[in-house]
Amino acid sequence: MAEKATIAPGVAVRRPHRADARRNFDALLVAAREAFAQNGTEASLEDIARRAGVGIGTLYRNFPTRQDLFDAVYIGEVEALCQEAEEVAGLPAWEGFVAWLRRFVAYAATKRAIHEALNRDSEMFRSCRAAMYAAGEPLFARAQEAGEARRDATFDDVLRMITGITATGFVDDEQRERVLGMALDGVRAK
Repeated sequence: MAEKATIAPGVAVRRPHRADARRNFDALLVAAREAFAQNGTEASLEDIARRAGVGIGTLYRNFPTRQDLFDAVYIGEVEALCQEAEEVAGLPAWEGFVAWLRRFVAYAATKRAIHEALNRDSEMFRSCRAAMYAAGEPLFARAQEAGEARRDATFDDVLRMITGITATGFVDDEQRERVLGMALDGVRAK
């Protein structure tokens, strides 16, 4: 089993210790992810607080700047992607890799929504990218070793293809799933 993929210390989202504060913090992250997906980086902070069921003061206490909120949402998505890799590691090789890629599609949507606000030269961004690759690459390698995934493809090739495909809007979830299925047919070993 591969090492657990982690984001560098000091980069991870720091959740409050008290249970009620942690619930508010997590609710703010969920609300921010939804608001950014709908309205981009200009989403109203007041709307995010309202969606989370907290006051604007609670939002600012947890995220003093808009950038802090962007970073926390992004780091949270990468943490979820790493967690997904752990959860699907016991599945059959192809099934586990595809399950992880489906979670990657959700990550890509969030990243796209806040892309312009992320500092791609920052330690946080580099650490998140390294953790994401450390989480997903072993799943892809296992699918290749099982003869389920093409050997002439790299993990980076697959992520770029999926990112490109998901960069566009879809008519509905069914269309997105159909297009993703076609792409995965191209990755699957013949």
